[in-house]
Amino acid sequence: MSIQLKQSDFDAIVAHARAQLPNEACGLVAGLEGEVKKVYFLTNIDASPAHFSLDPKEQLAALKAARAAGWRLLGNWHSHPATPARPSPEDIRLAYDPTAVYLILSLAENEPVLKAFAIQHGGAGEVPVVVRQ
Repeated sequence: MSIQLKQSDFDAIVAHARAQLPNEACGLVAGLEGEVKKVYFLTNIDASPAHFSLDPKEQLAALKAARAAGWRLLGNWHSHPATPARPSPEDIRLAYDPTAVYLILSLAENEPVLKAFAIQHGGAGEVPVVVRQ
């Protein structure tokens, strides 16, 4: 299993995350069989640099739009403004869907780092991320 996304989607996630600094940015990804077809940019209603909560109305709208396009939600993404691209203890505790992929974008270094994780039973395993043209 891997997550594949276009370079333009990666660039858009990075731009959105930088625009939300100092807070975490968040959203959803939808597609088929690990291939991201659409990135949804949602509001972090916590407006916090240390955690996020998706806006429920935006989350429902994204789910409906994805289903209408024939896609399924593959998972969510959020940024870590000042920490590495790995799940925090809170990220692991709040991971409610064992079928979802959790993408984390770190802006802690000069170059952004995007990693993906499967989180189940209190543990996180890295999922390869493939960025393509």
